[in-house]
Formats: sequence, C-alpha cells, structure tokens
Amino acid sequence: MGAFRARTLPPVLRRALYASRRSHRERSATAQVANVLEFTRRTLQMNLSEKPGERLAELIQRLFGLIAVAIFDADLHEIYQAGEWTVDPGELVQNVFHFETSNDDPGTGISRRVIRLGAVPIGSLVLRGETSPLINSLLAAVVAITFDRYRATANETRIEADRQAEQMRSAVLDNLAHAYKTPLTAIRAASSGLAEMGRMSPAQADLVSLIDEQATLLNDLTTKLLMTARLESGAPDPSIAVAHPEPVAAAPLLDEVIASLGERSASANICVEIPDERLSLFCDRGLMAMLLTQYLDNACKYANTGSAITVRAERAGTEVLFSVHSVGPVIPGVERERIFDRYYRSANSASRAAGTGIGLSIAKRAALAHRGSVWVSSDESEGTTFFAAIPDLNAAGSRPADNAPEIQRSIP
Repeated sequence: MGAFRARTLPPVLRRALYASRRSHRERSATAQVANVLEFTRRTLQMNLSEKPGERLAELIQRLFGLIAVAIFDADLHEIYQAGEWTVDPGELVQNVFHFETSNDDPGTGISRRVIRLGAVPIGSLVLRGETSPLINSLLAAVVAITFDRYRATANETRIEADRQAEQMRSAVLDNLAHAYKTPLTAIRAASSGLAEMGRMSPAQADLVSLIDEQATLLNDLTTKLLMTARLESGAPDPSIAVAHPEPVAAAPLLDEVIASLGERSASANICVEIPDERLSLFCDRGLMAMLLTQYLDNACKYANTGSAITVRAERAGTEVLFSVHSVGPVIPGVERERIFDRYYRSANSASRAAGTGIGLSIAKRAALAHRGSVWVSSDESEGTTFFAAIPDLNAAGSRPADNAPEIQRSIP
C-alpha cells in the first residue's frame, strides 16, 4: 500500500520521499559503521586476564540496540548471552557453529555468523534485531580477534606461572639436597669407621656394607638434585653459560667416565670408538663427564645381558658428536622427546631397573649449557643410541657456523 501511495504522489513529493528514505539509510549505515569502530576500540581496551565472551555480548547488544545477542566460544565450550530471547539461545548458537550456517533471516530478525580465525571455526555469533549483513560479518571478525588475543594472553600468563613454579621447585630441590648432604656425610663416615674397626660378625659387616651402599646412592641422588637446581636456576634462556670451560681431550674423558662407574662398567662389554685419538673440545669438563656418565650408566642398566655397548666420539663440523649405543628395550617414538623430561621414565624400561627419571634431564641441561643438543634413536633391529652434539666453544664461539654440516637428529 505504501508503494501504491508513493506512486500516486506528485513527482516532486515522490522525489522528496525517496531522497528522505535514502538519506535515512545513509545516516543509519554511517551510525552502524561508527558503532563498529567504537566496538573495536572498546575491545582493544578490554582487560583480557578474564574471559571476554560475556562483555562482548553485552557490548554488542548495547551499542547496536539489538534485542538479544548470543556468543559461543568453542574452545572453552561456553555460551554468553545478553538481552531477551524467546527461544533457547544455547542450542541455537551451538547449531550455528556445528553446522557452520551463516545467514540473515529478515522474517525473524535473526542473523547467524560462524566466528573464524582464518579458515578455522572457533565459535559462533547470533544476533536478534536490525543490522546489516556487512555489520554482522564485521562483528564476528572483531569477536574472533578478541578471542584470539585472550588465548594469547592466557598462554603468556600460563607460561609465566610455569616459569615461576619451576624456579620455586628448583629452589626447594636445592635446599633439600643441601639439607640431606650433611647427615649423609655423617652416615657414610660412621659406616666407613665401623668397617675399619673390624671385629664384626659377618652379619654385622653385611649391615654396615648395606648402610654404606644405600648412603652412597642417596648421596648420588642429592648430587643430581643439586645439579638440576643449579642448571635450571638460571635463567629463562635454557642455553645458560658454561661455568668452567677448558680444553678437554675426548679419550681421557671417556676413560674417566667408564672408570667412575666402577663394577657396573667392569661387568659390561664396553667398546670405545674415537676415529681421531687427538680429538678434543673446549667445554666444561664436569658437565660433560656428568652427561656421558648418565648415558653410559643407562646403557649398562638397560642393555641386554652380554650385548656390546659402544661409546663413540667424533667431530662433525664445529661440533663434537658423542653417542652411546646399546641393545635393549626399544623406546617408542612418542616417548623419545619426553624421555629427557625430568621424572619421566619409559614404560618399556622402567620395570628393568630402578631409577628416578632425573638423570637424562640433567644430561639435557648439561648439553644446553654448551648450546648443544641431545636426542635418541631406538629401533628393534638397530638398537638404541643416545646422542649429544656439543659445539666446540673454542672453535665455534657459541653456536655452530651457518655453513657447518647438518647432523641428522633422528634415525627412523
């Protein structure tokens, strides 16, 4: 009827009516764009230490004068709403996400948008009220960016909390290890004194030997805990500075490591391979001895009885590559990265020998202290090999040169 009346008006009035309507639409569109800019500005000012969904829904509803707004955050699986709904907004907004339906229904006044980051759906937005398709899409885009900023902020907060917790754990370990050192020293001194006094029955001698043996084990464990705390007390950058670098010849270093294992290495079939007997590197001797001792100790504990254990050292560009090969339980592929994490033990080998899961994490930190790297390959037919690539600090400065030969980090 309105259209009929407009056509029956005189031409001058008809043109004035059309101009008025066009002017109203233009003013409305300008106002909507201004609202989008204001909405964007306010989202940038949001404190994203809290979930933004509820504030986004209320802000959209108020700024654009909508009847109701619903937002679904698929990552948190939470629904936020503002205004008055005549239907269940939860089911409605989730269906938009799951079926990826983006449309505008003038009959019901409901507009649906999938919220995406790039091509990935991360939620959905449903609006009830008068808006334009372009404005609806812009709102969904701003909500997507805000969700992404919230996730980035949450990740940064979590990383900082993890760092602080790690520093606290390292401090506790350091304090505990120091507290244990004094009584352990006294226990070992007392057991050694009793053994030297003699005049003990065989049963008494066995008990004294057991005390000394277990005290030695506890002393070794506290030493590892102290070293872990000291290596990790540093600093956010895992490539902390090497404490006492010096020229170290590879052959004597390996001989020292093998001798330090005592009976364990004496009863094992250990073969040392050093293609260049003059091989040496500039490194922290103590840290390197600790790293190689852990590798060799693990091989002695987990290798099949009677099988050969091969320790090898060779130069590869500006790095010296150490490896310890043995045949024993296979380390599954999914565990080869985690095995260097503190307290982690492979399920395939945990039942074969006692352990704490600390040693390999210390070995990794020792390599990182030299700006080196560690990794493991494990195969049913080839056996298991632990590697440590250590840059020669004297030859390489800090890191291998850009043109140094690439070392294969993993073996299928």
